[in-house]
Amino acid sequence: MEFFRFRKDIPFMRHALIFNVISLITFLLAVFFITTRGLHLSIEFTGGTLVEVAYKETADLEKIRDVLSKAGYTDYTVQNFGSSRDVLIRLPLTEDTKEAVAGVNAENGTQSVSSGEDAQSAENRIGQAIKQTLKAETTGFVDSRVEFVGPQVGRELAENGALALLFVIIGIIIYLAFRFEWRFAVSAIIANMHDVIIIIGFFAFFQWEFSLSVLAAVLAVLGYSVNESVVVFDRVRETFRKVRGLDTPQVLDHAITSTISRTIITHGSTQMMVLS
Repeated sequence: MEFFRFRKDIPFMRHALIFNVISLITFLLAVFFITTRGLHLSIEFTGGTLVEVAYKETADLEKIRDVLSKAGYTDYTVQNFGSSRDVLIRLPLTEDTKEAVAGVNAENGTQSVSSGEDAQSAENRIGQAIKQTLKAETTGFVDSRVEFVGPQVGRELAENGALALLFVIIGIIIYLAFRFEWRFAVSAIIANMHDVIIIIGFFAFFQWEFSLSVLAAVLAVLGYSVNESVVVFDRVRETFRKVRGLDTPQVLDHAITSTISRTIITHGSTQMMVLS
């Protein structure tokens, strides 16, 4: 499906050197920030307390944040989930819990069941205290649920998430290697890895919270990149076979221009969904 068609090929490759320099600089900066600053992992990966609160009417998130700040809580996140009446509050592990777990790990080499229970009890007390605070200080409070994510569980989620991303990348590399000849496959692999690294680099630079939802979004972007690469390189291969007398830059310009309508429709639809 095409909403519009360009009559002349856009000379993208005329500016290839500039685009490549920009891509290389942003890629190197992303790698630098990832290695030096690291990612700000959410409590799904580091462990902490989740408090789900339900209200009769639309919850006032700013009021909840203000109440938590006055109560002395820090490094929390407050957001809606499911509906405007449901609120999810995330808090990282407290220093006391971290020290308790670290002490047990130093003595036993691993976290024991009792220390896990102690840590869970400590974090649950925090969750119950938040529940009582919100019940007293906010209107329309209905119910709440407190959940504890232990550091061991968070570490396993981080490892499994990294493995999921690695296996997806390996699978894509194998697919592209079989789908195209090696020079197309190498180009597509570099382009796809470039997209993922730059996204993660932004999260490292701005220290945005990296959660399971973000990991899922990164995998989705990787899927979009692969799909786009396959479509464009299919058109490149088709143009090489059918059209004679064009050099490689002209073939690439024709392939990108002839698929740009589809690209705009696909990415525009996704952007509308993200904005909504």
